[in-house]
Amino acid sequence: MNYIEKDTPCGKIKGIENENCYEFRGIRYARAGRFEYPKQEKEWSGVYDATEFKACCFQHRAFEEDAVVNPFYHKEFRKGLSFTYSEDCLFLNIFAPKNADKTPVLIFIHGGSFTGGSSDEGHIRGNRFGTDVVTVTINYRLGPFGFCAHPELTDENGVCGNFGLYDQTAAIRWVIDNISAFGGDPDRITLMGQSAGAMSVDIHLNNPMLKGRISGAIMLSGAGLQRCLLKPLTVEKIKPFWDKIMLNAGVSSMNELKQIGAKELYYSWLKACKESKFSMPYTFPVYDGNLLTKESFSIKTLPDIPQILGTTCTDMIPIVLECVTKKWANYAEKHNSKPCFVYNFNRWLPGDDMGAWHAADLLYVFSTLDFNWRPFEDIDYRISEQLAGAIVAFVRTGNPNNRDVPEWRPGGKEPMSFSESSACERWKTKDNIKFTFNGKGKTV
Repeated sequence: MNYIEKDTPCGKIKGIENENCYEFRGIRYARAGRFEYPKQEKEWSGVYDATEFKACCFQHRAFEEDAVVNPFYHKEFRKGLSFTYSEDCLFLNIFAPKNADKTPVLIFIHGGSFTGGSSDEGHIRGNRFGTDVVTVTINYRLGPFGFCAHPELTDENGVCGNFGLYDQTAAIRWVIDNISAFGGDPDRITLMGQSAGAMSVDIHLNNPMLKGRISGAIMLSGAGLQRCLLKPLTVEKIKPFWDKIMLNAGVSSMNELKQIGAKELYYSWLKACKESKFSMPYTFPVYDGNLLTKESFSIKTLPDIPQILGTTCTDMIPIVLECVTKKWANYAEKHNSKPCFVYNFNRWLPGDDMGAWHAADLLYVFSTLDFNWRPFEDIDYRISEQLAGAIVAFVRTGNPNNRDVPEWRPGGKEPMSFSESSACERWKTKDNIKFTFNGKGKTV
C-alpha cells in the first residue's frame, strides 16, 4: 500500500494513495462530551494517521449481533466488514482526485433513522466519485447520544437537542475550513444524504450556521418528510419520553443520566422506544431554538439552489414519497430560479423479489455493486454508470445531464426513471399505491 502526506490547517496528515485518488480515513473533525455540543478540531500534533476508518456511534449492532438484529441490511451492506463503536465518533473520510485543484466537493450524510449507520459501510465508498470530485463521508452521534432533548439540557442561549445535527454542522464547517488542502473548493459544496441523511440535508438548507455555503443538495428517500409531513416536535413534547428513559435508568436528572454507562443509556432508551406506541417522532430532530425552528423550516423557505430528489419504487411508503416529492418539486419549479431534478429508481434488483427497496439505489450511486452478493447483470452496471455520472455532473455544474443519461428535464411531473430503459416518464402512481398496500413498500 502506498501512502501520501499533506499539509492542512490542522497539521500534517497521512493518507492512502489509490490508483486514481487519495483516500484519508477517520479524520477527527470535532470533539464532544455526552449531551454537549461539538467543538471543531483546529489542530493536532505530529502527523495524523488517516489510513484506517475510526469509530461510528454506539447503536443496536454495537451490543448485539448485527446479522440477528438487522439481517437484511447486514447481508446487503455490512457482511464481512468489522466496525468499532464509541460515543467519541466525530470522524470523516475524504476521497480526492490526485489532480484536484479547486475541485467541487460532495459531502455525504448516511441514513439509518437517526439511530444507526456508519460512513464506512460497504455500499458507501468515495472511490468512484473521488476521481471526479472531492468526496467526504461523515459519522455523527445517533439515537440517545445524538438526539436527546430535555428542558434540563437547555443552554444559556435557549438551545436544546439535535446534537447529531450540530455534529454534521461541525463536519461541514471543518470541510469548509480545510478542504482546500485536499484540492477541494470550499465555495462549491454539495450536500447529499439518504433517508435520515436526506432529512438532515433538508434541515441544513435552512441552517443559519451554513447560510450561503451550500451550492447544491441531493436528497434520496427523505426530502420533505419532516418539512412537509412528520414535522419536528418541540422539546416540551419530547420531555415525557426522556423522563421515561430516566426512570428506566434509575436516575432522577439529566445530569445523572449523563454519567451512566453507554450500554445502560442505550438500553434505557431502547426500552422507552418499545414502550411507546409510535416512538419514531421522539427519536428524530426537534425544534431546538437555533439550527431548526418552526419559522425557518417550511416548504416556503426552500433556498434557491439546484436540487436532486430521489426515491426508489418500493421505498417505505411509495405513494407518500411520490406525493411529498412532487409537492417539493412543484413548489421549487414555481418559486425558485434554480432547477429541481427528480428521479425514481425502478430497477428491481436481481437475486430475490424485494424490488427496489429502501437504500437500494446507493449501490448504484456509489458504484459499489461488486461489494454486494447479488448476481448483477450488465444492465445494472449501465444504470450505475448513468446514476453515478449524473451525480458527478450535478456536483460539478448544478445539472445532472451528461452523455451517459437521456435528457433529464427538471420538475416533478416526469422524473427520470433509472431502469432497464432509463428515461423521463410520468410517475407510476397506480404501482406506488399497490406497492404501499401490498407490503412491497415496507422498509426491510
